[in-house]
Amino acid sequence: MNPGASVAQPVMPQPLQGELSAALLRELAETWREINGNHFRGRMRPPAFALSEVGGRLGQWNSATRTLSIDRALVFEKPWSVVREVLKHEIAHQFVDEILKVRDQAAHGPAFADVCRRFGIDATATGMPAAPVGGDDGSPVLRRIARLLALAESPNVHEAEAAMKVAQRLMLKHNIDAHVAAAREGYAFLHLGVPRRRVEAAEHVLAGILARHFFVEAIWVPSYLPREGRGGRVLELCGTLANLEVASYVHGFLLETAERLWREHKRRHGIESDQERRRFQAGVMSGFDEKLKSGTKESQREGLIWVGDPGLDAFLHQRYPRRSGGGSVGVRLTAAYEHGRAAGRKIVLHKPVRESRAGGKLLGPAR
Repeated sequence: MNPGASVAQPVMPQPLQGELSAALLRELAETWREINGNHFRGRMRPPAFALSEVGGRLGQWNSATRTLSIDRALVFEKPWSVVREVLKHEIAHQFVDEILKVRDQAAHGPAFADVCRRFGIDATATGMPAAPVGGDDGSPVLRRIARLLALAESPNVHEAEAAMKVAQRLMLKHNIDAHVAAAREGYAFLHLGVPRRRVEAAEHVLAGILARHFFVEAIWVPSYLPREGRGGRVLELCGTLANLEVASYVHGFLLETAERLWREHKRRHGIESDQERRRFQAGVMSGFDEKLKSGTKESQREGLIWVGDPGLDAFLHQRYPRRSGGGSVGVRLTAAYEHGRAAGRKIVLHKPVRESRAGGKLLGPAR
């Protein structure tokens, strides 16, 4: 598999040759087992795993030695989501070779292409997924949403609230009108944050907000940090490019806003410790969710009803055919939670329009 672009060879610390490399190979084997089970119903036998340093390939399936190799530089320089996509690409080669037993075609021939199409695997020669965000800058709807969120910075509370509600309604109407075109144009995915062993309640509620109100699917998936030798879960969003950009901005905006509101709450009440921080911020997210739900009800009374996007559902099913439910999140309803909830109901989602001569993204990181 030829890389679309060269990956710079990193300077490897000494411990990497020992414990970190061994932990990384175990993680690759575990990810292989998960993909083999979820996508291919466990039909393949585990191969040997290796980190390659030859260059010129991101990954390789070697039929003679039953070895699946991943480029060492790729693993340590790219996010785990990219490593996972390259691994899936090589697993597809293994499936064609050992299960379908097709050996008279080119490596990326019809049999391989068909397997990739059926299982939602990148069949390109690079194996590198396209960047999911930033490709829809020319969207008139996205520009209008950005301007509305800029208006929501108004010091006039009523004007700000009105601008946010119009932006919310515009997103709903656009997605109702455009879901057929979205299925034709395709979907992408995006990981937010870094892998964490423990996901806080506020982040769980925030993931639900993005899925309910911003036309993306949100799922917590396994991930890994090779240089630290630790794994965890990371939030993955699936959707159209425009919706991913909006949802990504909202994610950063709400996390930063919840942190700011907690600091203000501590100063106001003379609180010195962060013992109630998690409950307060979970309340912030819940309060903002309630506010958005009230806007959704207003839209429903106007006949604007979102019934979902079958194309997006199919895309998510291809990526995770046997995913399980995330379960419920329990939060003790303390006074701090209720203070946060009240603060969350007052949040006005806003963003100044960022002008760019080069036509850069309309929605950037939250301030």
